[in-house]
Amino acid sequence: MLEFLSNLGPWFWFAILIVCIIIEAFTLSLTTIWSAIAAIPLIFIAKTNLAFKWQLLIFALLTVALIVFTRPFAIKKLKIGRNRTNINTMVGQEVLVTKGISRFQKGEVKAENAVIWSAKSENEEDIPKNTVCIVKAVEGNTLIIKQKNE
Repeated sequence: MLEFLSNLGPWFWFAILIVCIIIEAFTLSLTTIWSAIAAIPLIFIAKTNLAFKWQLLIFALLTVALIVFTRPFAIKKLKIGRNRTNINTMVGQEVLVTKGISRFQKGEVKAENAVIWSAKSENEEDIPKNTVCIVKAVEGNTLIIKQKNE
């Protein structure tokens, strides 16, 4: 099997490059892109008489080195996995109480984008209608709010 792969030479590494790029395009996790980058020099190394097992070793070492040394930097610069989305962006926003909140009953609040959310008080206090509050947390689809102290 190794003899067959070594006879393919640069085409084997080119196929690895393409497969890794396709996988990365679907996952967007910055893992297989490093294998794709490591396959590029192997396309040229395969044209030499270097044994295939050494080519595999070089490929593995390059991939591990790229993952260890460049992936954290790339994730930091590209801010992958750090974007707050949907309801989590509500924390810290001001909301207006549209239906009063009591200790035993949830109320409703209107966010800045005019969306109505169910809400409950952070410390189980009663909050009357038309009170401006701050979103402190999110539990499921319920906002946990506290009266804004002005």
